[in-house]
Amino acid sequence: MYLSHRILIMEKNKKTTPVKSNLFGKENYLWMLIGAVVLSLGFFLMAGGKSNDPKVFDTKEVYSFTRITIAPALIVLGFIIEIIAIMKKNKTD
Repeated sequence: MYLSHRILIMEKNKKTTPVKSNLFGKENYLWMLIGAVVLSLGFFLMAGGKSNDPKVFDTKEVYSFTRITIAPALIVLGFIIEIIAIMKKNKTD
C-alpha cells in the first residue's frame, strides 16, 4: 500500500512540475554567435597574410601592431563574450 501510494504521488508530481526544454535562449545563442565571429576575426588577423618570398623573414610583417596587439585583444574579448553568453540567465526562466 505504501509503495503504490508513493508511486501515485510521484506520478502526480511529474504532471504538475514544468520541465525546462532549453538550456539557452535565443539571446544566448545570438551572443555565442557574436563571440564566435570576434574570435574568428582575431585568429584571422593573427594569421596575417602570405609573404611574397617565403625565404625572407620580414620582422615588420611578423611583429606588426595588428598581430601583436589587436588580434590577441580580439581573441580575449571573444572568449569573454562566449563566457558571458553561456553564463547569462535566460529571460524565460
